[in-house]
Amino acid sequence: MDAPMSGEEIELIEKIRRIKHQMGGELVILGHHYQRREIVELSDYRGDSLQLSQRAAERKDAKYIVFCGVRFMAESAAILAGENQIVQHPDPTAGCPMADMADLEDVERAWTQITEICGQEVIPVVYVNSSADVKAFVGRWGGATCTSSNALKLFKWAYSQKEKLLFLPDQHLGINTANVMGIPRDERIVWDFTQPELGGNSEEDIKRAKLILWSGHCHVHTWFTVDHILKARRRYPDGKIVVHPECVEDVVNLADYNGSTAFIVRFVEEAPPGSTTVIGTEINLVSRLAYENPDKTVVELSRSLCPNMYKINLHNLLYTLEHPGEVNVVEISDEVKYYASLALNRMLEATVK
Repeated sequence: MDAPMSGEEIELIEKIRRIKHQMGGELVILGHHYQRREIVELSDYRGDSLQLSQRAAERKDAKYIVFCGVRFMAESAAILAGENQIVQHPDPTAGCPMADMADLEDVERAWTQITEICGQEVIPVVYVNSSADVKAFVGRWGGATCTSSNALKLFKWAYSQKEKLLFLPDQHLGINTANVMGIPRDERIVWDFTQPELGGNSEEDIKRAKLILWSGHCHVHTWFTVDHILKARRRYPDGKIVVHPECVEDVVNLADYNGSTAFIVRFVEEAPPGSTTVIGTEINLVSRLAYENPDKTVVELSRSLCPNMYKINLHNLLYTLEHPGEVNVVEISDEVKYYASLALNRMLEATVK
């Protein structure tokens, strides 16, 4: 159960609401599902990173877009934003360790080594949980972005373009998607970006592979284990276990369902009263779903917190709102914005077909 709000927190919320009222349609606040409950409740829209960026782009009347999430999400909003829109991120230090695992220099080196062996028969697909410059790199080389909800469609799209796919940065989303597609295990390799040559693979491995998986991961989701699943089965024998596809393969295989944050939210909302849902994802989303669905039992598979999501708070949100367009502005170069937009738009085109 959440602790009651302090007098200071109540005062901060009142100040934020006052600014929102004063600015009206000029301001839009976006809150990711993993944010603290009070931040989500103050947001104009809640959702996953791509949903929120698209909502912001649709709000042509909004001059100031404040993104409450981690850095790559605010960057995506800035990529999709209009010329006269300013995107602000309340805490620029709220990064994403998994996105940082795909450093542009490492990606460029890997691409050079792979294409020297395979020629042009490889296409990159990058999870939206990645930096703007890596999205731009992928866009420049004919690739696309994907989300956890459309990864399967983008894998199929990629294989309609080329014989081989380089997927980055989350190997676990890649593995779980490959399993659904039925890509044989001997046609997959993991590219260890810490290795200086060929990602720790042989030339023969690379030539044989249909799928090259970057060795990144999300520490929030790799926290969950088979033991957590087994304990949940014993404690909640009638419950359904739902996990995020960034979890490791064995956890996904033992769960009843797996899906994106949007899928998990919808699953709980549509579950019948009196039902039990055990969720393997970030704790703030699980706690909020339990709060918003009091007629159902909603519990965490295990407590796993994203410390970077937690960096966004009432203090830095208020400070950002008090200085519209002046502080914590997300700036993307025109070149990066152009090529990253290509990658994002290819995804959108592939998913509407």
